[in-house]
Amino acid sequence: MTPQVVLASQSGTRKALLQGAGVAFAAVSSGVDEDAVKRELLAQAATPREIAGALAERKALRISAGRPEYVIGADQTLELEGRLYDKVATLDEARERLALLRGRTHRLEAAVVVAKSGAVIWRETATATLTMRVFSDAFLQQYLAREGDDVLSSVGCYRLEGLGAQLFSHIDGDYFAILGLPMLGLLELLRGEGVLTA
Repeated sequence: MTPQVVLASQSGTRKALLQGAGVAFAAVSSGVDEDAVKRELLAQAATPREIAGALAERKALRISAGRPEYVIGADQTLELEGRLYDKVATLDEARERLALLRGRTHRLEAAVVVAKSGAVIWRETATATLTMRVFSDAFLQQYLAREGDDVLSSVGCYRLEGLGAQLFSHIDGDYFAILGLPMLGLLELLRGEGVLTA
């Protein structure tokens, strides 16, 4: 049977979250030029929260046009002291990013949008506030050596579900939002639509 749910993302973490929750889905790349969208929105003085929501919406709508499935679009932004940060490309950049975040508090905005037949039917944005502890340079080096290129998949260069948990002294907010896909409201929607057993 063809899945009723499509994830407009190839994110390994988002796929694992849906799989773990028992949601049958197909995953496709949205094809949205995220950098171009961010530039456009930043020029309009959009907030990181608004940018996450707009990117999630564009991803969902891009895939859902002319399709009957429930299409999930998601995005996450990282804000530190009013500045928006993008993913890094190398481990050297990851080292710089983690050194920047060390001992400071940053915010993650995680947005999820569901569209069907080219129209948005549901949306949610969740905020998490994370404070990194003051870890040593030796710990940072060990962390990057153990995690390797996996850190490049996260804008904050950490996987909270792994060794990245050791980077933090305090966290406020939804765990799933930190992983990039607020789940509880999404699962409630899918139950309400009859996609999942209520």
